[in-house]
Amino acid sequence: MRRPAFLSLLLLPVLAACGTPQEQCVSSATREVRPLDRLIAEERATLARGYGYETQQIMHHEWQRCDDWVPGTPPRMCFEPVWDTVKRPVAIDPAAEQRKLDGLLARRGALMAQAGPAIAACKAKYPE
Repeated sequence: MRRPAFLSLLLLPVLAACGTPQEQCVSSATREVRPLDRLIAEERATLARGYGYETQQIMHHEWQRCDDWVPGTPPRMCFEPVWDTVKRPVAIDPAAEQRKLDGLLARRGALMAQAGPAIAACKAKYPE
């Protein structure tokens, strides 16, 4: 009986951290901007490093216990494929990366201009 009450007390700060109604409204109005912000940060990091990263999927095989193993019998081993993701550095064209960054920044500016009235409406509807 005491454990559910204790757990509910632990969840209160988590639920309180979900944001005020104004923050939730603004977050909803700027939902399309967040992926652009991540891409912009990635492009800036690539330009600062001077090289980019390429991810590849590489397969190798490992011995693993087969799925049809029955307890009480000797384990049967199978040679199964396993996929790993590997990041490798690659050369970049700084001019092309800068053009890409400029395009992302322009798109972000346009989206923020469109979201401006919605943000103002959120602040009017849910004053803090």
